[in-house]
Amino acid sequence: MEELLVRIGHCFGRVDLRRRMRAYVHGLLGPVGRKNSWQLAEHVGHHTPAGLQHLLSRACWDPDEIRDDLQEYVAAKLGDTAGVLIIDDTGFIKKGTVSAGVQRQYSGTAGRTENCQIGVVAAYASSKGRALVDRELYLPKSWTSDPARCTEAKIPDERAFATKGDLAKSIIMRALASPLPIAWVTADSAYGQEWRLRRLLEETGVGYVLAVPKSQHVHAIGRIDFAISQAPEDAWERHSCGAGAKGPRVYDWAAARLPAIDDFDGDAPTHDRWVLARRSLARPDEIVYYLAYAPAGTAVGELVRIAGTRWAIEEAFQAAKNECGLDQYEVRRYPGWYRHITLAMLAHAFLAAMAAAGTGRGAAESVPVILSRSRWRKFGDSWQLAAPR
Repeated sequence: MEELLVRIGHCFGRVDLRRRMRAYVHGLLGPVGRKNSWQLAEHVGHHTPAGLQHLLSRACWDPDEIRDDLQEYVAAKLGDTAGVLIIDDTGFIKKGTVSAGVQRQYSGTAGRTENCQIGVVAAYASSKGRALVDRELYLPKSWTSDPARCTEAKIPDERAFATKGDLAKSIIMRALASPLPIAWVTADSAYGQEWRLRRLLEETGVGYVLAVPKSQHVHAIGRIDFAISQAPEDAWERHSCGAGAKGPRVYDWAAARLPAIDDFDGDAPTHDRWVLARRSLARPDEIVYYLAYAPAGTAVGELVRIAGTRWAIEEAFQAAKNECGLDQYEVRRYPGWYRHITLAMLAHAFLAAMAAAGTGRGAAESVPVILSRSRWRKFGDSWQLAAPR
């Protein structure tokens, strides 16, 4: 812990702020029932929460500098050349109308429309463990179109409306420029359907396995659900995409390479594009679709592993909320949200690093599996989709 706190100490220009930051992080990791400023102050021995509230609201320090140090720390403790960056959003249920970005909107965390804030978050996962590494607060148009409301919430004037996909692209670009070794990116269909995001990854040479809706149009093939419906039955094989809370997550999988478009090195393509489908065993009509981009020669078993890695961010959300108070803040203004969330992510990364050091291997998200590579033509042991005649 001392190593980590010394690493970020340069972000605070005053000794009293460094002390309050240390107290806040120790409180987030402590046995505190509700990790708001009052209970954290009591836990660390402060007479009032004024010092910790000042740290989050009016003190002069930049949480983005902490984020950059956090990414360096995660790279050092959990970094792996096969590392996966996972993008998702999470909801923070809030009352009232003054918390920055709050409105009635759909929250995947709650599974319904709620009065909440939405944060777009990135997690880094490797064979050593997983940790949250970046965040952005989503501001609906009801906020960005109301300058007076933004001023009251201390939202910077330059912060214009950005979709969740736009925020995800910004997060990805920062992560790729960081020390984090990233070989793959994965996300659910809310982000996978963004063609600009997929193109960004292809232009930077980063592989991806991204969920897409069943109506997704695929070049030269048409709708992805129609293409998958034409797969012969022997193209589906049963495999686990990783260990879950109740054992291996077993599904039927089908995969096929798409016709090459570009990315050639001479006559041979440097990368392949794939369609991938996951079918539930208990409910065969429940199929999840994916688009993938991978270096030529990548086994389908690796694509399945990456698809399964997406669950790592759900586990990271749960751990950060339960153990580090990620969602237990009472700040209302824009700077306070970023400051609390960043320090909670830092505390969670410390726990992940300690778990990795304690086990010597961390908690791997997925068990590598072998899946034979799946209108549908078979070439050797692989399947390929050809354009309709």
